[in-house]
Amino acid sequence: MYAVVKTGGKQYTVAEGDQIKVEKLDGEVGSSVELAEVLAVGSGDNLNVGTPTLDAASVTAEVLAQGRGKKVIVFKKKRRKGYTKKQGHRQDFTSLVIKSIKA
Repeated sequence: MYAVVKTGGKQYTVAEGDQIKVEKLDGEVGSSVELAEVLAVGSGDNLNVGTPTLDAASVTAEVLAQGRGKKVIVFKKKRRKGYTKKQGHRQDFTSLVIKSIKA
């Protein structure tokens, strides 16, 4: 069984036991998180698609880690003007393991 969930403005296809990194969610390491925005649930040839979400479906996940991604360098320059600007950014993330999918 698999599901398509939406969190942090992105969509993820998940199955039980999968590990995914999503935008930062509130929750301590080891706690349980419920992803309520389930767009579709399928198993084999059967696929239930919501309009836009399935009300009865939910996905339960456990928080493995809270962390920060690799640094991304943002460099801006205007030629012949002597203007340069260098910035770095590290995006926060939450690592989840999918425990159960309820259709």
